[in-house]
This record gives sequence, C-alpha cells and structure tokens, in this order.
Amino acid sequence: MIRVCLVDDQALIRSGLKALLHLLGGIEVVAEAEDGEAAVAVAIASKPDVLLLDVRMPKMNGVEVVEALARRGSLPATLLLTTFEDDVALIRGVKAGARGFLLKGASPETLLEAISAVAAGGTYLYAPLVSDLTRGTLKESRPDDARFVLESLTGRELEILRLMVSGISNRDIASALNLREGTVKNHVSSIFSKLGVPDRTKAVLRAIAAGIV
Repeated sequence: MIRVCLVDDQALIRSGLKALLHLLGGIEVVAEAEDGEAAVAVAIASKPDVLLLDVRMPKMNGVEVVEALARRGSLPATLLLTTFEDDVALIRGVKAGARGFLLKGASPETLLEAISAVAAGGTYLYAPLVSDLTRGTLKESRPDDARFVLESLTGRELEILRLMVSGISNRDIASALNLREGTVKNHVSSIFSKLGVPDRTKAVLRAIAAGIV
C-alpha cells in the first residue's frame, strides 16, 4: 500500500483525487492539506510515501513547500500537480528535490503510473510537458552540455540514462537490458559521478537539457 499525502487548495479537487486514488487501489490517502504552510506541517507529521502537491497554492506555493521540506530533511517522494504548463516553476521544484510532475488533466492510469514510479524511487516527468520545456531553463552553466554528456558517458551508461528518463526502476532497467540489478546500480552511480549530480531526478534533467532524449 502506497501512503499518500494530498495537497490542493481546492476542496473539490482534493475530494475528487482522493476518491480516484481509492478506486485505483493500492493507495491510501493518509493526510491532506489545503495550503502550503499546512502542507509542510502535515507532510512532516504523516511521513507519506508520496506527496501529491499542487503547484499554485496560497501562503506557500508547491515549489516553496518542496524547498522548505528539503531544508528540513523531511521531503518525501514528491509529485507536483499543475493545471498550467509553468516550465520555470516545475523545473525549480524538481531541482529542489521533487521527483516529477504531471498535469491534473492526466488520465487515472497516468496518475497511478506516476505515483508508483516516484514511490519506487524513480522519477516521472510527464511527456507532454517535457516536450514543450524550454531547454535553456533546464541547462546548467556548462556551455556545451550535449557534447559533455555524450563524451563523459559510456554507451551502456547513455542507454541506462535514457531509460532513467522514462522513470523506470533499476530493476526494470536491468530486466530491459538483461543485466543484474547490482550492475545497473553501479552504472547509475557512475552516471551521477560523471555528470556531477546527486540523484536520479537531476540526472534526468541533465539528459533533457542536453537534448539526448
């Protein structure tokens, strides 16, 4: 059972999402909040497996909630929800530590897939949003990021990085490539080291910024 904390300033949307998650099965909504300040307190108290977090809220927006929880070392696997294609806010949130983002209008199957992915330690970057992202928003200061990434990583590491972008777990990557899960973990650690990133989300963002996916 995946324990979820649901945060949205609109009661009707919270109720609808809660009912939908119940119908999907395997998910329990253990806490709710209606604004950013309450979200921080509730997330710390309930310690959910996944935080479903609206981007635009009163008092503190979703990005500020992510940043506040990260500073406290209490950030659960977080999925940002939005009705807007707000590139800057979404990428700022993911860079702060959120595991991914998707539109509220996504299908129930997509929502379940996203929750399952981040709960398992993966990422979920909703494809229709990623395809429209301004790559300059994602880029680090490195002037030729695509060449750097391509030259830094081995062919196998590039293959694994591209699979990481889809949000699948190390186990699924191992299955897809007919490798041992431990071997995949070693490759993932090498990717982090070579790209100078601390986690999967930032590695994925780096890949998107470099235009190699």
